[in-house]
Order: sequence, then structure tokens, then C-alpha cells
Amino acid sequence: MYKNFLKRGFDIIVSSVVLLIFSPVIVLIAFFVWIDFSENPFFIQKRPGINEKIFKLIKFKSMHNFKDHAGLLLPDQLRLTLLGKFLRKTSLDELPQLINVLKGDMSLIGPRPLLPRYLPYYYPEERKRHLVRPGISGWAQVNGRNSVGWEKRLEMDVYYVSNLSFKLDILILLKTVRNVIFATDVIIDNNFDFYDLDVERKFNHLKLQET
Repeated sequence: MYKNFLKRGFDIIVSSVVLLIFSPVIVLIAFFVWIDFSENPFFIQKRPGINEKIFKLIKFKSMHNFKDHAGLLLPDQLRLTLLGKFLRKTSLDELPQLINVLKGDMSLIGPRPLLPRYLPYYYPEERKRHLVRPGISGWAQVNGRNSVGWEKRLEMDVYYVSNLSFKLDILILLKTVRNVIFATDVIIDNNFDFYDLDVERKFNHLKLQET
């Protein structure tokens, strides 16, 4: 009953209350990001949601689109602004996703929505992560966030889908609040030791062919 009915009601009530409480903060952040970038303060990107349906995810911008001479984007650490680093460290850049929750694109808790180009590279079991709405936070995010490898992260997403309950959502919510307060498992830029999922799986496939 919780998964099919109560979870959506919980999302609407909590996201509405949080948006109301934090509306002055959201307006203030939008103003400073607009000054920082001299343009629309929101970053909008297509992501796959429930049943792999594509939606537009909303976040506050934290990086410029600076490119090198070849037209390729510079590394994240060279494009992140000081304000962007602060927003990422405090997770305030995620606040606009509450709008996605109200629209029904997302849930407060669920597997994080990844990039559409990853869709062909999931193993059959991993595709189960799209049987529920993606979340602002999830089981993988409170158990290592981006510091664990892809297979472990996707395994935790499937675990969440298979064990979804009010108790688990509350546990994840409490751990998320704790992690935000103490800046636990926060990675400011994405240039850590893991490849993107599609690149990693292509590389592994080539290695198998060579053997």
C-alpha cells in the first residue's frame, strides 16, 4: 500500500512544506546564481524516470560551460564557481528538484536519475531501478554516494526497489539529513577514479573480446 499509494502522498506533503519553508532561500540562491552566471540560474537536463520515461531535471547551476580549443568541456574543477562549490557541498543545488517531486517526475527517496545515454548499458537486473520514481536521495547516496563503483551503486538501487517501505524511506531521509549537515560523502566535482557507466561498460566489453 505504501509503494502504490501512500508514498506519493508523502512526497507531495513533505516537498510542499519544504518548498514553502525554504522559498526565501531558493529565491536568494537563484538571485546569487543569476549574478554569478549572468543568465538563467537553473540547470535543466533530461533524465530517465519511472519506466525509463524521460523528464527534465531541475537544479541550480554550479558550473560554467567553458571549453578547450577542441570544443570539449574543460574538467569540472575548472568550470565550478566558488558559489557552485558551496551549493554542491551543502546540497543546496538540489533544492529545485522539489519541483520535480511535486510534478510527479521524482520522489523524495529513490534511485538517483542518471543520464539517458546509460540506458543501453544496464544489465537486465539493474533495469529494475526504473520500476520506481527516481529520488533526490537514495540508498546508494547514503551508503557511499559517488565513492563506490558503478556495479555496487546499481546493486544498491535494485536493493531499494526490492525492499521499498516507509521504514526504509524514513531511514534514508534521516541519513540524508545527517550527511548534509556533516557534509558526509560529498564529492564536489565528478573527476574521481570512475569512468562514466557507458565508457566503463564499453571498455569492459572490449577487454572480454580481447581475451
